Amino acid sequence: MAEIIHRNEIEQILPRINLLSLMEQGFAAYSRGEVTVPPPGELLFDDPPGDVHIKYGYIHNDDYYVIKVASGFYRNPEAGLPSSQGLMLLFSRHTGVLIAILLDEGRLTDVRTAAAGAVVAKHLAPNCVECIGIVGAGIQARLQLLHLLAVVEVNRALVWSPDETEFADYQAFFAKEDRDVQIEFTQELRDIPRACNLIVTATPSTQPLLMNADIRPGTHVTAVGADTPEKTEIESAVLARADILVVDSLSQSNSRGEVFRAAQSGAINRERVVELGHVITDPQLGRQNDEQITLADLTGVAVQDIQIAKAVYQEQMTLKG
Repeated sequence: MAEIIHRNEIEQILPRINLLSLMEQGFAAYSRGEVTVPPPGELLFDDPPGDVHIKYGYIHNDDYYVIKVASGFYRNPEAGLPSSQGLMLLFSRHTGVLIAILLDEGRLTDVRTAAAGAVVAKHLAPNCVECIGIVGAGIQARLQLLHLLAVVEVNRALVWSPDETEFADYQAFFAKEDRDVQIEFTQELRDIPRACNLIVTATPSTQPLLMNADIRPGTHVTAVGADTPEKTEIESAVLARADILVVDSLSQSNSRGEVFRAAQSGAINRERVVELGHVITDPQLGRQNDEQITLADLTGVAVQDIQIAKAVYQEQMTLKG
């Protein structure tokens, strides 16, 4: 019978896992062509607004394959519900037998996305980060800052949201985490690029929020919100101006994300774009000085789900003896 792992068990397991290393290994394997990941499936809803992603795949010569269903319904907090939901299914690659059902309620997708943001910062952020800017204040916006603080030496963050009530929730989250960081809030978007040289955008926006005229030399931007074709957070002129453009998946950037939008409009040449896995294995492809503008466009790749699902299951089996 398949092992059923509930969210409360997953929460206890996650601190025991080296997520940064897992994500780096997964991205590197993906860019070496050692992972089979078909195009993601998705369902898009208008009323209420939401989206569901189905991602799946396997690492060659591994023992498992993973199917993940994750959703984001952005009005859920109004009803007292998390915006993220979902589960992951772990199967034997040799027999097709279902090995584990991870009832994570979307938690693993949120965490693996935030861990990818930390991987990007490790390889592309400027040496001296003055202030981390977070565009958005929801679950992913909180987790992005939390994971960045593990790889970036900085004690100040500036968070943007048009919703004042999100600010209190954001502060309450970090009060529980007991991190040494001063968090300030703004409802003026331009405050973020003016004050911050490491910026993460984590919203479901369908209109650009970060504009080229406001970006200073030396800034790094990680965009994680545009995971469906109609979403965008970054003005295409920012990508055109960037010295280094990175995506987690070149194939997925043909149909979604900031690179997709910028290439579609003719603002950039896709030949400039490099995959994150290659940046991880070849530092010469990453940031070379603190004057460069760098941008990473993350649409989320199934190899991340494979890595985290497998690690949670294996740790659960270790704990059970």
